Amino acid sequence: MPTESEAIALSEHELREIAGYAADCARRVLSIFESERPADARPRDAVAAAHAFAGGGRRTGALRQHGWAAFKAARDAASPAAADAARAASHAAAAAYLHPKASAHQVKHILGAAAHAARAQELASGDDRTVGAAALEWARRHAPAAVTAVLGRLPAAPPGGGRVGEFIRWLDAALRA
Repeated sequence: MPTESEAIALSEHELREIAGYAADCARRVLSIFESERPADARPRDAVAAAHAFAGGGRRTGALRQHGWAAFKAARDAASPAAADAARAASHAAAAAYLHPKASAHQVKHILGAAAHAARAQELASGDDRTVGAAALEWARRHAPAAVTAVLGRLPAAPPGGGRVGEFIRWLDAALRA
């Protein structure tokens, strides 16, 4: 396993696969945000930008701006479920900016959208833990090979982060198994 300061191999194809996976995870919970803020397109725009990059588009400043806008939309959400749905969209756009560094923090960039989406679903269900577990299982089953390949080059997910951090660590361990 490389140390935190070492570089890892990271291809453009892998970046695109990871961004597409993150966007697929986030897209599943857009309705949670949009049911509360139907006129606010920032999370949807972030997911669309991540999908465009995954499909061969350029990694531009606009993609980064869509990610930040979705992050700001999370602060405008009235419910925790809607906020986590917007954070999932933000992480989807940010996945395109994964760094080729052997840092445990990079695991959050890979799995953040899936973890926030699972938490959004769990919260929207009245904090039903089985809903969160089912969302994580969906994310595990739908992870492309690039996700597991890149995770294998990184240290394990870091501690902390509350419930979303728990989700990241569970998914990280499940995908490495």
